[in-house]
Amino acid sequence: MVSRARIRFGERVSPLELFFDLVFVFAITQVTALMAANPTWAGMAQGLLVLAVVWWTWAGYAWLTNTMDPEDGLVRVAIFGAMGAMLLVSLAVPHAFGDDALFFAIAYLLVRMAHIVVFALADRTDTELRHAIGTLVPGTLIGTGLLVAASTQDGWLQGLFWVLAIAFDYGGPFVLGVRGWHMSAAHFAERHALIVLIALGESIVALGIGAEGIPLTVGIVTAALLGVAVACSLWWAYFDVVALVAERRLRDAVGEAQLRMARDSYSYLHLPMVAGIVLFAFGVKKTLGDVGEPLKLVPAVGLCGGVALYLLAHIAFRLRNVRTLNRQRLVAAAVLLALVPLTRDGPALATLALVAAVTTALIAYEAIRFAEARERVRRAEAEPAPQP
Repeated sequence: MVSRARIRFGERVSPLELFFDLVFVFAITQVTALMAANPTWAGMAQGLLVLAVVWWTWAGYAWLTNTMDPEDGLVRVAIFGAMGAMLLVSLAVPHAFGDDALFFAIAYLLVRMAHIVVFALADRTDTELRHAIGTLVPGTLIGTGLLVAASTQDGWLQGLFWVLAIAFDYGGPFVLGVRGWHMSAAHFAERHALIVLIALGESIVALGIGAEGIPLTVGIVTAALLGVAVACSLWWAYFDVVALVAERRLRDAVGEAQLRMARDSYSYLHLPMVAGIVLFAFGVKKTLGDVGEPLKLVPAVGLCGGVALYLLAHIAFRLRNVRTLNRQRLVAAAVLLALVPLTRDGPALATLALVAAVTTALIAYEAIRFAEARERVRRAEAEPAPQP
């Protein structure tokens, strides 16, 4: 008789989860490489579609380890197997719309099936959780089936199959609801904060790869430092206050309201945050390729539009959690988008300098303008919780 896996207890992210996330570091790097190798509208669209599929896989396992104890022997072994399958997915990313399309789809199917199989090890007496697990099956089967079908097509029809696959996967939890899932709020928030950190780390890696094999001129060194300045600003924008407030809101919510908040704020709205970072990494990688020449339109959209998308996702994140509009980030996003048509008139280094100026000015303004509120939030988070 197969034993049942334990339901999760505790709020800390485990070493196994961090180990599992390393596969996704490689996957995100591969997505950036896919776009950099084909810096066209089609290449960017393909990269974002692949990222959406990879993200949904990661999000599914984030819910899994938030519900079930990842250190349980059965779950641990299954996650090791999923890591192997996810590595195969990552290897196929650069040619997921070409020669490796079928390989990608089959490897992805294995990762998703492993996800459901591990969930099936949950306690059978928890009928609501069993129901929730059952809602995963239709979207998974239809979504992965569409990706297999997409591997037999090319051009716009192949892209259409990908869009439909993503729509079925993402639409399942929205249409069928989230009743029955378990929620460890602090763990869930920390897990998503760490994946944002991983994506930011990938942008730093893109700086290194972009400068690889190029003489370290003043322009290259300046571009690298400006890229780090933007990455630091993106880190500050999320981790200084936003992540703390969002986690508190998630902890304070109860029942299905908490589960819906987790779905909307984290599973859905963290995707455009990560996508924005990946687009920025793509843009900065192309910038370092030739700092003295103007950026082409698509890499310019990646560089400026990626950071704008990241900020717009923050705005939506705040609207969902706090019901207020962050006007200064909206203005900054609009300014960044307005920079795109200006990129043809100056060197790529100047464009990156403008992006760095906008992001650092935004952070400086928020730190000064909202200093008291920021201090209250951070002080409240640092204080120990009252003992019962």
